[in-house]
Amino acid sequence: MTAPVALSCGEPAGIGPELAVKAWEELDSRVPFFWVGDPSHLPQGTLFREIETPDQAHAVMSEALPVLAHRFNGPLTAGVPNPDHAQHVIDVIARCVDLVQSGQASALCTAPIHKQALQDGAGFAYPGHTEYLASLAGVERSVMMLASDQLRVVPVTIHIAIKDVPSRLTASLLEETLRITHASLQRDFGLENPRIAVAGLNPHAGEGGKMGQEEITLITPVLDRLRAEGLQIVGPSSADTMFHVRARAGYDVALCMYHDQALIPIKTLDFDRGVNVTLGLPFIRTSPDHGTAFDIAGKGLANPTSTIEALKMATDLAKRRNA
Repeated sequence: MTAPVALSCGEPAGIGPELAVKAWEELDSRVPFFWVGDPSHLPQGTLFREIETPDQAHAVMSEALPVLAHRFNGPLTAGVPNPDHAQHVIDVIARCVDLVQSGQASALCTAPIHKQALQDGAGFAYPGHTEYLASLAGVERSVMMLASDQLRVVPVTIHIAIKDVPSRLTASLLEETLRITHASLQRDFGLENPRIAVAGLNPHAGEGGKMGQEEITLITPVLDRLRAEGLQIVGPSSADTMFHVRARAGYDVALCMYHDQALIPIKTLDFDRGVNVTLGLPFIRTSPDHGTAFDIAGKGLANPTSTIEALKMATDLAKRRNA
């Protein structure tokens, strides 16, 4: 029997706890998972059952939300993060990674965290989940992919200002991102020879150098080197022509130079079903593609679709990797 997916609680003052409950109600044992967090943070009236070990989740799923309890200090107010909770949120992530790496969980699905709350409350030293997970896993670099049935995108640079992108975009960073993406598409997505489309940095991919030199001096030499090794790569292409229906049919993933260049297309095409997948880790990690939504936390308004898709994708990727 395949081990269940571990779902971390994320920021308890956000929508994470209610999304866990809604996902359990919707999935109805089809995707076995267990929630790691403080049971007192779940919405009032939640049907849950505490488990001692992850393998007990299978027997519990059909009757109640399986909960591997992790007690927090301090009160919870929906929409208002408590600094006393910050270290507990971090500890839950680390605990879930231990469970996945030991084989007790098949994959990790993470509920949204609030980076500022973690920094203010516990001195969290990482830009976000992705970098912290890479540190826990002992890998130098991981890659963020956003995926849905309509599109997969990978940004080479992520959470930095636009003005800093040209200086942070290096040949080694681009090559490393391409190699990690290619290997992950083969191993986890079952694509024997994945097709990768690469966007340029500048408008019209620089238009022969008239609108910027990065395509000529940096991007194309990297792509040519990898193409010579047999990787199926096209580009650099003008980003404004890469995401219509006919263009998307020609590749398996779009590699983009910066955050919004990648995320605007997928969020426009499939806002509710996008899933964040971390590539390059020794285990499967997915996450819903949204934040903590403090403004609606505790009101029962949160849409669980992305969390459900993230749990389903985590299960599918774990099965493929294990096979």
